[in-house]
Amino acid sequence: MQTRILSYRIIIEPEKQGKKTVYNAYCPTLGVADWGDSIDAVLVSIKDGIELALESLTQEGKEIPVDNIDREMVASAQVEAPAGAKLTFV
Repeated sequence: MQTRILSYRIIIEPEKQGKKTVYNAYCPTLGVADWGDSIDAVLVSIKDGIELALESLTQEGKEIPVDNIDREMVASAQVEAPAGAKLTFV
């Protein structure tokens, strides 16, 4: 049986916890989330979570959603803040 490699989008955001920064990771396609003390740690952790979700879906006989990375795009938008807006940078 041939091994298939699946690719998934992962969004990583830093979060301040006191003086420490942790990193939250989220795979929107599978609804899997985790955190780690570094980007490398959270990537290992979220990969484990994704593999667990895939195993669970397979055992339940459900279809596995797969991202089509080649057809997706990540973008950002720059907009002007309203005058007098109170901003919090995250």
